Amino acid sequence: MINRRELMLLLGGAMAVAPDLRAQQKPMPMVGVLRTGSPDPNWPFAATFRQALSETGYVEGENVAIEYRYAEDHYDRLPALVADMVGSGVDVIATSAMPSTLAAKNVTSIIPIVFIVGTDPVEAGLVASLARPGGNLTGTTVMATELMPKRLELLSELVPQAKVIALLVNPNNASAEPQMRDVLEAAGAKGVRLRILKASTENEIDAAFATLGQLHAEALLVGTDPFFINRRRQLVALASRHAVPAIYEFREFAADGGLISYGPSLAGTWRQAGNYVGRILKGAKPADLPVQQPTTFELVVNLKTAKALGLTVPPSILARANEVIE
Repeated sequence: MINRRELMLLLGGAMAVAPDLRAQQKPMPMVGVLRTGSPDPNWPFAATFRQALSETGYVEGENVAIEYRYAEDHYDRLPALVADMVGSGVDVIATSAMPSTLAAKNVTSIIPIVFIVGTDPVEAGLVASLARPGGNLTGTTVMATELMPKRLELLSELVPQAKVIALLVNPNNASAEPQMRDVLEAAGAKGVRLRILKASTENEIDAAFATLGQLHAEALLVGTDPFFINRRRQLVALASRHAVPAIYEFREFAADGGLISYGPSLAGTWRQAGNYVGRILKGAKPADLPVQQPTTFELVVNLKTAKALGLTVPPSILARANEVIE
């Protein structure tokens, strides 16, 4: 039987330990955002992500912390960045591209991962199925790879005289192979010759554009890759300098002076990511959250750029355009 003195000692010890336990507990859940690019204070989708997160009840700085990690376009750094996140005790990881998603998947099979990827996540081995992902990953596919043949079709409609079209891909991205495969098949069906250009650095982008003339390429299809999104101003400037009609993945390219773009809304994908992160923090399991697919796509045409290239945009394209920049 414990006497009064022993009881007081036990209670005193428990009270002494309690503050230490409280100090060890995380004050709020932590979300890790893994990006392939560089820090950008003007990155527009941070606000979209935070807004969606707040709509689920989580406000940054109040009841959730957000930690960002940047690979600065060096995909080989991604595994170490994920390991750093895991060591920091993140509760959920949000990834914005196939390279960062694969890196996160290879590092942890426990921490939930909410991804935004451009290719089929089932084919890529990220999830068991779109409806029932089954593991610690779920998210959104922007169907960028699947839309590549459609972009080739639009480019051919815009520049019908082009018999040789170049495709620019990043060889460091796992989705480069399916992109090349699908576009090569689509080009063959249209009787167009396809030339493959590869670039994973700024200098390689410059070099790729310098070869367009030698290849007699009359139009350019820019592949889907976060590196290209981060370098969109460089790509648009080079397309203008070399006077090559080019089609891109997202509206942001056309807004920055690109000729034409076709794809889903990037802001919409980050809104969905924020929603899923919030739901997971509330207790939902990634395995039970279906992978989302876009249902609407934005066709954006920059008439100012078309005029500079001496192109007349067909009425058939203008009629379908969601936005015309003049």
